[in-house]
Amino acid sequence: MNKILSKTVLKDISGAKVTGMSVYAPEIAVSAKPGQFVAIMVSNKGERIPLTIVETAPKTGAISMIFQEVGLTTKLLGAMKTGDSVFSIVGPLGHPTDIKKYGRVIIVGGGVGIAEILPVAAALKKCGNHVTTILGARTKDLLILEKELKAVSDELFITTDDGSYDRKGFVTDVLNELLANSSQPTAYSLVYAVGPIPMMKRVAAVAKPSGVKTLISLNALMVDATGMCGCCRVTIAGEVKFSCVDGPEFDAQAVDWDELAKRNNIYKDKEDHICRLTKFGS
Repeated sequence: MNKILSKTVLKDISGAKVTGMSVYAPEIAVSAKPGQFVAIMVSNKGERIPLTIVETAPKTGAISMIFQEVGLTTKLLGAMKTGDSVFSIVGPLGHPTDIKKYGRVIIVGGGVGIAEILPVAAALKKCGNHVTTILGARTKDLLILEKELKAVSDELFITTDDGSYDRKGFVTDVLNELLANSSQPTAYSLVYAVGPIPMMKRVAAVAKPSGVKTLISLNALMVDATGMCGCCRVTIAGEVKFSCVDGPEFDAQAVDWDELAKRNNIYKDKEDHICRLTKFGS
């Protein structure tokens, strides 16, 4: 049922393989909204992993996702071929993004998080917002979806850690300049960010003095993606929440970032160990 319709390796350098995949999931394709995700099991003996829905095609029943092959399950998924079928897909999960007319918005994407901001940026633009997008990647060869995001943005800024493309630096450098230079008539009403936890934490810190509403999307540790296992719990404004059922979007200023960083790395040694034990095809 969940047949892989297409698969494309978008980037593949220094072990950082980024793959785009389209899967047949007609019920999800007709109901998914920007900001939502699916939980995928590659096989009946595998774990469930969350992947954000990047694009839907209700007429063909396809949903598209982009992921980096870093852990066991993403490597197994990346080893599958067009025509293969994944064991199960559950979704759409999580609360959709609140799409409305804000005015001027800044969308920030870092690394593979760029894939997650595309549907949100497109929806906000369609709703009549002025969209400024900031993309960040370690190097030019790891930058994804530049053309697609340029098409739905009024302004597009790109930073690379090593200066190999456009501006050398970090997304928060540009964000700081935009917020510092905005006058009251052209003030921004929303900052929306998705990317590595250190990046999102820094976005929150940079945006805080301006008082602008800042949202981040958390795909923290998720297993069952239904709120039962508790693995993805985060502390928001002093209260325990679960990113799978209460999120994945939260107020960036309310997140306990230090706790989140620790929880996100809790199984890293085990993941690295099992990946070393397993060989994968291309």
